[in-house]
Amino acid sequence: MQRLGVLSLHTSPLVQPGSGDGGGMNVYVRELVGALAQAGVDCQVYTRRHHADLPDVVDIEPGFRVVHIDAGEPDLPKESMVDVVDDFTTGVLRHLEDHPVDAVHANYWLSGVSGHTIKHQLDLPLVSTFHTLGAVKSLAGDVEPGHRIRAEREIIGCSDAILANAPAEAQELVEHYDADATRIEIVPPGVDHAFFSPGDRAGARFALDLDLGDHPVLLFVGRIQPLKGLDVAVRALAAMERSDAVLVAVGGTSGPAGDAHLAEVTALARELGVLDRIRFVAAQPHHLLSTFYRAADLVLVPSRSESFGLVALEAAACGTPVVATEVGGLRTLVRHGSSGFLVDGRDADCFATRADAILADADLAAHLAAGGVRVARDYTWSTTAARLRRVYDDVAARSLVLCRAA
Repeated sequence: MQRLGVLSLHTSPLVQPGSGDGGGMNVYVRELVGALAQAGVDCQVYTRRHHADLPDVVDIEPGFRVVHIDAGEPDLPKESMVDVVDDFTTGVLRHLEDHPVDAVHANYWLSGVSGHTIKHQLDLPLVSTFHTLGAVKSLAGDVEPGHRIRAEREIIGCSDAILANAPAEAQELVEHYDADATRIEIVPPGVDHAFFSPGDRAGARFALDLDLGDHPVLLFVGRIQPLKGLDVAVRALAAMERSDAVLVAVGGTSGPAGDAHLAEVTALARELGVLDRIRFVAAQPHHLLSTFYRAADLVLVPSRSESFGLVALEAAACGTPVVATEVGGLRTLVRHGSSGFLVDGRDADCFATRADAILADADLAAHLAAGGVRVARDYTWSTTAARLRRVYDDVAARSLVLCRAA
């Protein structure tokens, strides 16, 4: 398997994570494709043209190019992109006529709908990564439309390989979508240890210039939307025994509820009397997040659901303890009592108790920091790419899965 088509319809690997619809998936596609290209796989990443003046093709490095496909207006909201999947698919098929591939790897359900069609049009194996699952999000309180869940079920039924980031996601695929367990491959993402590694906390705080001083610093990194739980982090800050702690929140608003959620969080912080102890920071270039991790005493990840939890992994690699909700891939990444703490549910008081415990005990903080670094060593993008190359080779060598929806 020498040539791979990667579908990333709704967000481009060139978009800054933490802003708009950009998040962990952007990092996943960019870092994975870069590692695959270095391993000798020629990769074409297809994404929707999100700005009118973008060139048709952007060469990132040898073996890694981004192809922009016209599908709807550039500023089309994510919620409306289901209406342009056919246009996107037509554009990808047109490009593939002169630039054939041996397999297609679809990311997220919108790309999966496109990949499903491309599989049948060109008799290509389809590998699917969902990143989030509609049924799981709905159970967690973020209700997703029925057409998304139906589409995911069809894609899962026809995928030649289904990638899960962690054992919890593999279980969810079987329980909620009746996925064939023999076609599920657990292939976790990696972390770039050249950027995300332990460093001097005082130096990191000086570099950020956020007037952090000697205050205990709690860090939240992620898009500002109800799913990610910034409101829980604010409540935890207010519930802590340490009244001098500061919360740094890095990320931009996302989705139709993003701006409203930021307004709610700001009003909540004002009501709780902690607004002056919160530093809101716009989304940052991915590699610069390492400075924020190093500057923090601990990282809060109060998400409703997470298929993996890249923020928790990056924090661990930087030697920063994590307090996270006990959901999804976070159960695997955060080793309770060894690299951080898991909270059953999203009780802000529980988050506050764990945060106070870390701040009050330097030996515990050092123990968790060292544990996180050990955990993170097992996750590299080169390892992820090597595992995926075997998956691609396997699906390219065997008969295609018959479509369950046919």
